[in-house]
Order: sequence, then structure tokens, then C-alpha cells
Amino acid sequence: MKVLFATSECAPLVKTGGLGDVSAALPRALAALGHEVALLMPAYGDMVLAGQIVGLFAIAPHGPWPAAQLIRLRQDDGFVLYLLSCPQLYARAGTPYGSPDGADHADNAFRFGLLSRVAAMIGTQNSPCGWQADIVHANDWPTGLAPLYLAQARAEASPSGAPVARSLVTIHNLAFQGVFPLQACESLDIPTELRGVDGVEFWGQMSMLKAGLNFADAITTVSPTYAREIQSAELGFGLDGVLRERSHVLHGILNGIDGTIWDPANDPLIAAPYSVESPSGKALNKTALRQQCGLDAGENRMLFGLVGRLTHQKGVDLILAGAERMLQQGAQLVVLGSGDAAMQARFMELASRHPAHVSVTLGFNESLAHQIEAGADCFLMPSRFEPCGLNQMYSQIYGTPPIVTRTGGLADSVVDADSDQGQGTGFVMPAATQEMFDDAVQRAIAAWKSPVAWESLQRAGMRQEFGWEASANAYAGLYAQLLQT
Repeated sequence: MKVLFATSECAPLVKTGGLGDVSAALPRALAALGHEVALLMPAYGDMVLAGQIVGLFAIAPHGPWPAAQLIRLRQDDGFVLYLLSCPQLYARAGTPYGSPDGADHADNAFRFGLLSRVAAMIGTQNSPCGWQADIVHANDWPTGLAPLYLAQARAEASPSGAPVARSLVTIHNLAFQGVFPLQACESLDIPTELRGVDGVEFWGQMSMLKAGLNFADAITTVSPTYAREIQSAELGFGLDGVLRERSHVLHGILNGIDGTIWDPANDPLIAAPYSVESPSGKALNKTALRQQCGLDAGENRMLFGLVGRLTHQKGVDLILAGAERMLQQGAQLVVLGSGDAAMQARFMELASRHPAHVSVTLGFNESLAHQIEAGADCFLMPSRFEPCGLNQMYSQIYGTPPIVTRTGGLADSVVDADSDQGQGTGFVMPAATQEMFDDAVQRAIAAWKSPVAWESLQRAGMRQEFGWEASANAYAGLYAQLLQT
């Protein structure tokens, strides 16, 4: 099959979150299965492309759309990489979505409307690069209009029977919906009949993600549990009605992790390698982490780790409220992340009161993130909702049993220590409440004090298979179903 993966970011070229990691890994895994895969994303201003360009394809202006260019890059991962170049739209400082001061670009609807339009074009006989996709796989709101444009193209091509790609949209986080004034439909070339509630209209505005949900041939999200949760009013963010109506084409496929990057036996960013067969390096990594973070390394204390956004969604308030009790029981805490200013300040204040037992690093540091996964005894991830999550998978592979909430991908990837003796890989809270978090911490401390129980948890986690092959096979099977309809 010929698959176009349309996205707004892809590591290592540009990454603001998990979408960048998925965009790098899933196309590679699909290509490894023998499929012909291309990835499309914008050519942002800070990309260094010298020596990598192997092809250029002009895109003529049409209607409201400006002239643009497709840049084909040399790629060694088994798939082709196309960058959409339109300097007046994409060559800007800041993130893919906003300026350096954090404000969203005012013309984001048009910027990502063009990306969606070109993705759809590659799924038709008018493909600007001479390669026509069988499947156009859109991701989140920035490419959410691609299924709408493909539906239009299919209707226009129907009399001639010209082939048009099938479309799929993946929801990585339903909270981000691409909402803009309804008037934006004019510049996006969306016909009047598609601007209503059954099209793109969303509470008096327009949503690019809703367009994808309404017009895609299939919808996926990044875990089976999250696929169920987003059909509820609580986690549907106003789109639960659309998702319930289209539940017959909604699928939950758990994300994988990149085993070439996250593997304690071959990780250059940690102090010592180790594996389930040879686990002694785990203790060396704990010592190294405590020393690196300036913690008291004399007595063997249970070490909790946290890497991620410091926000209410991540349940970080539960950690802050329970931290003193953890420390009173002899535990230590290492934190790496950024987010809510008040939460950051509370963590820094906690570290100032307990400098020998609490370390807080604001921002992000890839090496330290790996060292925390390798050196901590237990990883904290009590999220209120989590579409998929990756750190709970990293933690298990690194022999660091996580504390998680039974939500989204956390529910699909962590087995509770008490519910399945001998197969448990972590500690699962039924809900993100203070009482349940404190109870999970107590269970973890009790298990850590029993070497036999703790080593059983570690071994079970390290034997988990979280690679991308299973996910890629599930997507390939879904693509094949779409081409048969």
C-alpha cells in the first residue's frame, strides 16, 4: 500500500510533544512491513536542509491558496520525507504553532489548511510530486481538513471513476481541536454546505479536528481505553456526540515506543547498561542519579521519579500534596519538567526545604530523562487523563514500576501488582484522587521493602513488548479494510 502520513511535526526535525515521536516511529515501522510510505510536514524556518534535498516539486497557486513547493529529502528510515515549503506561512521563529512569546499565530487556520489541502492533493491524480497515495493518514487538528478535501475530491472524481485515496485521522489528544472563527471557511475554500453542524461548525465557530472526524473514512486514537473515554461527556471535550455517532469507524490502537532509543541494555545516556537477564546495572544507575542530583546517597532510600509536564492534568497536585508523607517514610524524589508556574514554585520550595532528598530540574534534559527512568525505583504518573502516555512504558522496560491512574493508555499498558500476582508491572489507581494516590504510594513502598516482590514486578515490566511492530500491523490492517470498501 502507498501511505501518506500527514503531520505538523516529526522528530528530530521538530518536536513539541508525543506527536513528533509517533511521526518518526510509525512511518518507519509501516515501511519495515513492506509498505510504501511518505511523510508530509511543513518546512519550518529553523530547519537545516543543506545537502539533504533530492527533489523539488512546484505547487501552483489556486483560488485562495498561494504558490508553494514540495521538498523531497534524503531519508534513511525506509520512508520518503516531503516538506511543504511556503516561507510566508512556515518560515517563522517559535514553535510550529506560535511565536516565541507563546502566542498562537493568527493565521494558523490558513497555515494548516494549506498543509491539509496538499496532503489531500497527494491522494489524487493531481498529486504535485507524481506519487499518489492510497491512504492519507491525518494526525490531530493541523491536518484535520485533509479528509474533508478528499471527500470533495472523491465527489468530483466520481463521474470519471478516477481513484482518490481513503482517509484516516488519528486523535492524539482530543483537547486540541483547531477551533477558529467560522469566517475562516472562506479562505479555506470550504463550501457553504459543509459549514453546518454536520460539517465543520463547532459551537458557533469551526473546528478542523471536527472536520476530520466527520469526513474521515476511519478514526483512530492512541489507546483502546481512550477510544471509549472520548465518547463520554467528561472526556469528549464537546465532540463526544460526533464520536458516538461515528463509533462504528472509531478504533483504539496503542502507541509503541522506539526500542532503538529506549533500551537499558544499549542506552548511551545512562550510567551503566543492564537488562532483565543482567540487572545489576540498575543499582549503579540509582547511585549515579542520586549523585548527579545532589541527593544524600548514604542510606538506601526508595527513590521516586517524575518526568513530564507539571500540570493538573498530569495529577502533579497529588504528588505535591503527598510529597511530605513520602519523605517522612524515608523516600527521595527527583523531578524533571515544566508547566504550571505555581506548581513549579511549589516543587522548588519543596526542594529548598529538603535539599538532601528532593531534586527539581525545570525544563527538559534528554539525558537526565533517561537517567531518571534508569535510576529511580518507582515512576510517578497519576494523570487525570492520558490518551496513551509513553513514560509508563519506558519505566516498565527500565525496571522502574510506575504508579498510574486507570485511564487511557495507562490502563492498557500497566498491570496492577495486586490484581494479577506474578504478572503485575506497576501500581494502578482506580481514579486520580489524593486517597488513591497515597494508597498506591504505600503499596509501592511496601513492595520495595520486599526484594522478592519488587524484583518480580521489575522482571515482568522489563519483559513487556511495547515496540511499534504491533501498532504498525494494526494500522496496516485498518488501511487494507478501507481499500476494500
